[in-house]
Amino acid sequence: MSFLHDIQNLDRNNVGGWPQTVKIFFTALLFGFVLLVGWYFFVSDQQDSLKTLAGKEDQLKQEFSTKQAKAVNLEALQQQLDEMQDMLRQLLRQLPSKTEMPELLIDISQTAQSAGLESDLFQPGPETPKDFYAEKPIALKFTGTYHQFGAFISGVASLPRVVILTLHDVSLTPKSPGKDGTANGQLVLQGTVKTYRYLDDEESAAASKGKPAGGAK
Repeated sequence: MSFLHDIQNLDRNNVGGWPQTVKIFFTALLFGFVLLVGWYFFVSDQQDSLKTLAGKEDQLKQEFSTKQAKAVNLEALQQQLDEMQDMLRQLLRQLPSKTEMPELLIDISQTAQSAGLESDLFQPGPETPKDFYAEKPIALKFTGTYHQFGAFISGVASLPRVVILTLHDVSLTPKSPGKDGTANGQLVLQGTVKTYRYLDDEESAAASKGKPAGGAK
């Protein structure tokens, strides 16, 4: 009762005159308040850090699951890739070889003549090696009828080796009328076509390194 009586009769303007027990009580109360506030902010910061770490944990779990799934399928995917590369090499080897290319160009030119096309230009250019094959451009200018061009394409498709011709900047236009004022339904095919051959292992390795086969080491 004495303690409560002392608190009720405190002189706020004379803190120094307060009883010793009251001073100790308020000092302990203030200290406890400071500890409580400090603990609150400390726990609050720890909770924010915990939320951040929990978010990172979820992200890492997702990344781990994704990488784990890829790792599980990696061997199978690598096997499929190897099989596809083998199939590609086999298909490419159906193309003409380096030694067969000169004869192939002669065959294409003779096929055009056999189809009745008039050859104003047939000029092979330097070939460009790729990873597994090389492409060779041919600048040409053929004149003939629609049916003659059809016979030429059919003849090329019938050659012993697989021949691929791709068109680049090619135009097919009616032939200008002659002195008699007629063109007899003839067309002019002019531009560049590309044909392809496969590279042997040495050429393919050299092409991958970006230097010609048999070049300086």
